[in-house]
Amino acid sequence: MLEIFRYSFIVRGLEAGIIISLIAPLIGIFLVLRRYSLIADTLSHVSLAGVAIGLLLKINPVITAIIAAVSSSFLIERLRISKRVFGESALAIFLSGSLALAVVIISLAHGFNVNLFNYLFGSIVTVRQIDVYIIVLLGIIVMLSVIGFYKELVYVTFDEETAKVSGIQTKLVNTLLMIMSSLTVALAIPIVGVLLISALMVVPVVTALQFEVSFKKTIFIAELISIFSVILGIITSYYLNLSPGGTVVLVTLVIFTVILLYKRK
Repeated sequence: MLEIFRYSFIVRGLEAGIIISLIAPLIGIFLVLRRYSLIADTLSHVSLAGVAIGLLLKINPVITAIIAAVSSSFLIERLRISKRVFGESALAIFLSGSLALAVVIISLAHGFNVNLFNYLFGSIVTVRQIDVYIIVLLGIIVMLSVIGFYKELVYVTFDEETAKVSGIQTKLVNTLLMIMSSLTVALAIPIVGVLLISALMVVPVVTALQFEVSFKKTIFIAELISIFSVILGIITSYYLNLSPGGTVVLVTLVIFTVILLYKRK
């Protein structure tokens, strides 16, 4: 069993995966409760365009994905605040537009290649040591930001209008949430892939909500489910030669199904 830790790429994958499993539900709970789950999907497709640009220009895809996701999060929030475009419509525009851009860039690079395929579905082999450093650094920044703005985030999540009347800078809080969401999505791509990241942010949170406990306890349970799913998913994918991203998400779905059936019973 311990032989798995002899391989450096497994260790790097676990290190990156644990950090991602910590921040994904931490941001996901605010998105789920505000019914913003589609944002994760939108930002993941934007990140795909960033990954394609990075591969085309031979730049670290994680860095270009972060730049693309953060830039788009500002624009999405601006559109939402302006009320010229409905929130769901703005997300749909960015989702389809970024996917179209990614397809065009891929065609310029003469089609799919192995690296891009790995970023679509996740592969711990693609995680380099520099990626681990980036994930750890930005992961810590995201966690500290949530801790620092915890009260404001909770207030705005449950009652944005009252929070605004109470003097809270709701625009700042919403923009901060968008930035943290974009960072989380971009950082998680090497582990679970563009097409599966939203599941890691949403499913553990939805599972934890089934326990109907306090907000902080819900976060704690979601964190445990996320960490367990990532570690078990990566180890299982190694021994069964499966896609790590898909395996991680399937583990979270199995846990959700078991909890849901138990609660109904």
